Amino acid sequence: MKEPIKCILFDCDGVLVDSEPIALSTLVDLAISLGVDIDLEFATQYFKGNSFKEVIAILEHFRKKPLPTNFEQTYRKITFDRFKKELKPIKGIIDLIPQLKIPYAVVSSGPRNKIRFNLEITGLLTHFEDNIFSCYDLQKWKPDPAVYIHAAKQMGFDPKDCLIVEDSLMGVQAAVASGATVYAYAEHAHNKDALQAAGATLFYNMLDLSDVL
Repeated sequence: MKEPIKCILFDCDGVLVDSEPIALSTLVDLAISLGVDIDLEFATQYFKGNSFKEVIAILEHFRKKPLPTNFEQTYRKITFDRFKKELKPIKGIIDLIPQLKIPYAVVSSGPRNKIRFNLEITGLLTHFEDNIFSCYDLQKWKPDPAVYIHAAKQMGFDPKDCLIVEDSLMGVQAAVASGATVYAYAEHAHNKDALQAAGATLFYNMLDLSDVL
């Protein structure tokens, strides 16, 4: 018989906050302005869930020369301005969080200031204030499972006792490699088969998690 879930680790972008459309469309616009002809489909396939370092490497590969030194600064400013005006929580998450009766945390590839900013805008920061984990803290990014293993231990649990909620393929790969139970929020997923093949159980409504628990 499977042991009960003792802790939940949520990815942030695409799981708690609906930031992916803003982030990806901004990357597409900036890339095009620099002569890299990509579209949203390309960005979704290659950038979603990826580290910003890898995103830059991909863009430089196609541009065949380095990006401007202020590229990340420009990207962060545009996205933060757009987040302030446009960002919404993922549907159902505001109702789900108060129902949780076990510890939970947010584990993201984004920098800590971005995680806090996005959670604050969407009214979620008070729920996660003391339990925020970033790949930047370890300098190891998904699909490396290090950040999930670290977060589980810091929360006082073995990863196998945790449920990880992801939405990207790299995130699912990291979560599965950590030894946790993995669910993938697939409401807007373009690669449902790949998420499932990587080891995630797909679900389409955040409130469905309350039944799992």
